[in-house]
Amino acid sequence: MHGDPHEFCGRDVQHASIRPDMTISDLVDLFAGSGYNARRLGEAANLYRTMVREDAVICLTVSGALAPVGLGGIISTLIERGFVDWIISTGANVYHEDHFAWGLPVKQGCSEVDDARLYENEIVRIRDVYIKFYETLEAQDQIIQKMFGGGSFSGASFTTAEFCNAMGKASMEHAKYPERSFVTSAYKHRVPLYISTLKDSSLALNLAAHRLGGKEYRLDFAREILEQAAIVYDSAKSGIVELGGGVPKNTAQQTGPLLDQILRRNDGGQDYIIQITDARPDTGGLSGATLQEGKSWGKIQDAHSGMTTVYADATIAFPILALYVMSNEEPRRPRRLYDRLGDMYERLKSDYLGSGRG
Repeated sequence: MHGDPHEFCGRDVQHASIRPDMTISDLVDLFAGSGYNARRLGEAANLYRTMVREDAVICLTVSGALAPVGLGGIISTLIERGFVDWIISTGANVYHEDHFAWGLPVKQGCSEVDDARLYENEIVRIRDVYIKFYETLEAQDQIIQKMFGGGSFSGASFTTAEFCNAMGKASMEHAKYPERSFVTSAYKHRVPLYISTLKDSSLALNLAAHRLGGKEYRLDFAREILEQAAIVYDSAKSGIVELGGGVPKNTAQQTGPLLDQILRRNDGGQDYIIQITDARPDTGGLSGATLQEGKSWGKIQDAHSGMTTVYADATIAFPILALYVMSNEEPRRPRRLYDRLGDMYERLKSDYLGSGRG
């Protein structure tokens, strides 16, 4: 709504009309002309289009169990069309996404069930999704251990972007269905894929097995957060599409405070942020914290525009958002930011040290 929100000057609410031949664009436009979270979803879809039109560097953050329900395929498509330039994910989503690349079984199940019986039947449950203990999880563990059992990540420092790049390369070369993974898509299109908390996932559990054998893994977390800040610092415009909240949300948004509060670069934070969440703001948790609150931290440029929060289930809202943008915007050339991380890091380093504050 533009102008004074205390005046009777908003758009007329349209009496909704649907037709058998309606497109996704028609449906989202209907949402945008209504109210509540349907209106917010319509606004978010148009804000995503704005990010694309203004050639913003777009980060996608992924929390919650989205990979086990197959939504990684949508992420892959957005990567391929140049609508996602870099990603911050939980380790769990990266781990479970690889099941699809290797053809490991993941099935629809039931949520109202006796979990003790599932345990006896060697079935692991994520809400209403079933994963086999040995045929899926144990098989995936063996794959991960084989990927990272050699010397490439033993002893030398690394970032999770390098970790995921190596994982994507291995799956691209050896998996049965490499096209069924956003990890391999990120590798192919040189999209930096960071894991916000590597140790809080089965990926790290598999590295732990090698650690007992004497291998050391040294995650360079400081280099990692500087690379993320350097991406934003190098961008004329930048934005985030947040699926859920959690640590991925904060990892992407803390680039602003790092640049301004710590490095004194006066960057100002993100130009645009879309968040799809079901978390409440009044509990004080980061997942539910409003995007407007983030302005007080320097996480976003403007406290009054360029942001939208949709209070909805991401498994419903995200496909609608993605399809709307794909249907209305031409693909962009992939930026291949992974190959430029070193140069962006060095630019930030040079500017910081050159300012006399280093």
